[in-house]
Amino acid sequence: MRTSTRGSRRLMTLAVAAALTTGLLAGCAEDSDDGSSGEGGGNGGGGKTTLTIGTFGVFGYKQAGLYDEYMKLNPDITIKENVTTRTDVYWPKTLTRLQAGSGTDDIQAIEVGNITEAVQTQADKFVDLGKEADKSQWLDWKNAQATTKDGKLIGLGTDIGPMAICYRKDLFEKAGLETDRAKLAEQWKGDWGKYVDLGKEYMKKAPSGTKFVDSASSVYNAALGGEVERYYDKDGNVVWDKSAGVKKAWNVAMEVATSDMSAKLKQFDKPWDQGYANGTFATVACPAWMIGYIQEKSGDSGKGKWDVAAAPTAANWGGSFVGVPTASKNQKEAIKLAKWLTAPEQQAKVFAKQASFPSTPSAYSGLKPATATQAYFSDAPITEIFSASAETIPTQYLGAKDQPIGTAITDIGILQVEQKGKSADEGWDAATAEIKDVLGQ
Repeated sequence: MRTSTRGSRRLMTLAVAAALTTGLLAGCAEDSDDGSSGEGGGNGGGGKTTLTIGTFGVFGYKQAGLYDEYMKLNPDITIKENVTTRTDVYWPKTLTRLQAGSGTDDIQAIEVGNITEAVQTQADKFVDLGKEADKSQWLDWKNAQATTKDGKLIGLGTDIGPMAICYRKDLFEKAGLETDRAKLAEQWKGDWGKYVDLGKEYMKKAPSGTKFVDSASSVYNAALGGEVERYYDKDGNVVWDKSAGVKKAWNVAMEVATSDMSAKLKQFDKPWDQGYANGTFATVACPAWMIGYIQEKSGDSGKGKWDVAAAPTAANWGGSFVGVPTASKNQKEAIKLAKWLTAPEQQAKVFAKQASFPSTPSAYSGLKPATATQAYFSDAPITEIFSASAETIPTQYLGAKDQPIGTAITDIGILQVEQKGKSADEGWDAATAEIKDVLGQ
């Protein structure tokens, strides 16, 4: 997820290499009007300890039955999950509470786009989980993202986001396009421009009321996820406006935004969710965590209509962590729960439910989606597709303002073009103004 954060104006530019050598983001759930909702274990009582978990979407813990399992194993514990729809609401709220030293949940999720900012500016507000957990269980690069210069580990890795393309094969068939996942992958292999070209072909015979893709921002994020150079260079310098990777992704997104192939939806808003249910678009850039999201939003009517193919290029989009604030009133029990939820066995269970790809390599050998998930996606070899992507994603560098920079480009720059008819230059200028504001320039 790429959403905006308004925090400190100081830019700290330590970049963390994120090289995938083996092997998500959680999507976003509907919740209440104030941006958050309580789910999971009720309100405690009867002498039980209530542990609260703050997340920003469908992490899969509830869906995979992990909360119920943990409470059964620990009858003196009640778990309550507080879900916020978008990270542009969740993260600023969390920052405010961390800085105040009160109001945080016992466990707080941290999206990969925020992890560098958390490491650089909030590390003293989190427990050092490196002293509590066996760090060798996680990918080295995943640990590195959440580790301070002096070696403090502020979060345990949940998922990573290797990329695929999810598509409605029934709509492809009606448009006269290839429906076989392997043949489709060959058609757009190596070039997101070829994926866009297929979109042009789809629109020639598109079923009434449908578009090829949900949004130009979706294509931008997917294309950028396979680039070495993004918003920061290896030395931690801000280079978004000079980045070859950003310009390449922007150009392909502009080709989508200025055509008729996009449904012009803003990702993670309710109209986007409804687009899944109504079959409004035929394809979506699909990191592993999107599998569970599609199942939830498309519902029973989508079963057997969706399929999964390899993306044009290997890419990563998303991935999260869970940390324990020092302000937690139940710190000891919170650490215990955080370790249990992110252990390889539990990560494998979440994958089985919704294909969120584990950050713990020992889980990989036994990964198998649930039968229902396989059937929903036309028996696609989900494990093999996402594993192949994960193994070849290039080294990338993250910075303190990765997420708000990305959000300015997608939710302001691209949407200016896609929804308001502005030119590509006008969209870029709008994004530039917002990014300068975010960076305090």
